[in-house]
Parts: sequence; structure tokens; C-alpha cells
Amino acid sequence: MAEKKRFLLRVDQEIYDSIEKWAEDEFRSVNAQIEIIIKKALKDSGRLKKSKKPGRKDEE
Repeated sequence: MAEKKRFLLRVDQEIYDSIEKWAEDEFRSVNAQIEIIIKKALKDSGRLKKSKKPGRKDEE
């Protein structure tokens, strides 16, 4: 597994609250939810390379 990069992210309280609620609805942490949102945006824009691991789901 690749090491994950840590960085500080500042967001408006209303955005954070919405992401937090969304994460709770899907039984995820806020961090995991943000990562999924970013991955989907990158995939949709064609900026994310395809995973080479067979059988891996990007959005679990």
C-alpha cells in the first residue's frame, strides 16, 4: 500500500458540516469521504490513472 500524504485543508464550516453528514450517512470518516470525493472528481476529469490492482474498487 502506498504511503498517504498528509496536508492541511481549510474549508468553510458549512462545507465541513455537509461533508460530515454525508460521511455519517455512508458510515465513513470525514477524511475517507473527502478522499472519495476527490478521487471521483479526478476520475471524472480523466486526471486519475487507472489502478493496476485487479478486483480493486476505487470507491469503497
